[in-house]
Amino acid sequence: MGESAIQIRNLNKSYGGLIAVDGLNFDIDRAECFGLLGPNGAGKTTTMKIIYGKAEPSSCPDTVINVFGYHPRTDALKIKSFSGIVPQQDNLDTELNVTDNLLIYAKFYGIKQGEARRRIAELLDFMELQDKAKVKIQELSGGMQRRLTIARALLNKPKLLILDEPTTGLDPQVRHLIWNKLRELKESGVTVLITTHYMEEAFQICDRIIIMDEGRKILEGQPQQLLSANLEMYVMEIYRTSGDLLTDTLLSSWPGIRQESYQDTLFVYSNDAEKLSALAEALRISSYHIRQANLEDLFLKVTGRGLNEQQ
Repeated sequence: MGESAIQIRNLNKSYGGLIAVDGLNFDIDRAECFGLLGPNGAGKTTTMKIIYGKAEPSSCPDTVINVFGYHPRTDALKIKSFSGIVPQQDNLDTELNVTDNLLIYAKFYGIKQGEARRRIAELLDFMELQDKAKVKIQELSGGMQRRLTIARALLNKPKLLILDEPTTGLDPQVRHLIWNKLRELKESGVTVLITTHYMEEAFQICDRIIIMDEGRKILEGQPQQLLSANLEMYVMEIYRTSGDLLTDTLLSSWPGIRQESYQDTLFVYSNDAEKLSALAEALRISSYHIRQANLEDLFLKVTGRGLNEQQ
């Protein structure tokens, strides 16, 4: 473990009778990419807002919030001065062009215009937007606007970058570009805190993750280690089944197999891919797919496959 950038102990947040965050504990190392995962309403965005001072935690005497040595309740401006924030929704000024959007934002940090223009040129090049410097926001694609929002968050050369679902709705090419840029930032020493609904994204770029549900931490660790410790290696998806194809009696004759059903698909898990193939052959199943289990399987195992009220 490296030196801590963020320490959270017994974090709680309630809105009236709704508990948004419930006794949350975690540490984030410096120059680490740390992911908060969970269904809608799990408390991810609320946790982020508390860290950078936009939301107040519920009062609790043993709560600890340490962000590079500062507490957001008393040092919110200091934390914001060394942080870059990428919200869920792009909030760029659509009446201005790309450069003017960044110049106005640079003034919030007291960056002189000459330095700001040099920094803007560097960031547009970094985010591969150098040919869009004079283009108005409304003429940019969604992916370009998202990359510009990230560039804006980097104007003050932050040591903490907080991104709330940074690639939602983007095509795979843009998503992979953003992943690569986040890896580069981490390698340069930036600490990255991210929420995402894309399990592949978390697996690709996060050093460690938390899976949350109803404000509580369910699992924490490195993605691959969590997979190995909590899930079988392979899963067979059987389509258009009633869900009761594998009876308890049949399962007892196939040790090392576990099943879950959801809508018209049956998920059969095992550490032996050949056993899954043999099962499909024995049952004369024609429509199935065997693959390696992934982080999405683990996420659904611990949070459930059904929709909650927030979804």
